[in-house]
Amino acid sequence: MYYDEFETILGKIVVVCGKNGLEMVHIQSGGSGEKFVLPEGCVRNEEALSDVKKQILEYLDGKRKDFALCLNPQGSSFVLKVLGELRKIPFGQTLSYGEVAENIGMPKAGRAVGTACGKNPLAIVIPCHRVIAAGNKIGGFASGLAVKRKLLQLEGIEIDN
Repeated sequence: MYYDEFETILGKIVVVCGKNGLEMVHIQSGGSGEKFVLPEGCVRNEEALSDVKKQILEYLDGKRKDFALCLNPQGSSFVLKVLGELRKIPFGQTLSYGEVAENIGMPKAGRAVGTACGKNPLAIVIPCHRVIAAGNKIGGFASGLAVKRKLLQLEGIEIDN
C-alpha cells in the first residue's frame, strides 16, 4: 500500500491506495476528533498517486465534477451498498438519508444510512457530503460541518442551516 498527503482548501488530505485501487481519502480537518493512522506498511509514493491528487485538486478548484479513479472502498456489505448509491448522486444535487434508504430498498434505515455515510472511506470521491437530513438540513459529516458546507457550496448547493 502507498499514500500521499497534500494541502487543500479543506486542510490536509491523505490518500491511500492498495493493489486494487484507491482505498481511502481522509480530510484532516479535525472534524471527528479522531487521530488518523496510516495502515501498517504503507509507504509514501507521490508519483503513484499523482492522478488522484490532480483530480481532487481539480474538483476543489471547480474544474471537475466527476472522478475517473479505480476505487476499492472497504466496509460491511451494508456500507458498500450505501456507498454504491451515493456514487449515483450527481454533482450539485442532494438526497436525504431517508431517500438513500428508500433507494437501496430499506426505507426505514435512514439512521443506518447516516452511520454508513460516516464510515465512508473515500470522502469527496464518493460524495457522502451530498446526503443531507430531511427538511434541507445539513446533517452530519465525519470531517466536520464546516468542511461539508464548503463542499456543498462548491457544488452550488444551498442548505438551510
